[in-house]
Amino acid sequence: MLGFEGAGVFLAFVLSIAAALVCVVYGVKNWNTPGDDVVNREIEEEIKWEENDPEDEGR
Repeated sequence: MLGFEGAGVFLAFVLSIAAALVCVVYGVKNWNTPGDDVVNREIEEEIKWEENDPEDEGR
């Protein structure tokens, strides 16, 4: 099998190449995704959480 010692080494090699390809595809797919929408959504979630924070019941 291409000079590899065992099936586990070959499997690790193939899976690492596959993981790299998945990362590249994910990066290309999300290359131009606007970050402002995500940031604004997270800020809105934080505001909602702060308004209804159960730890602030004593104030």
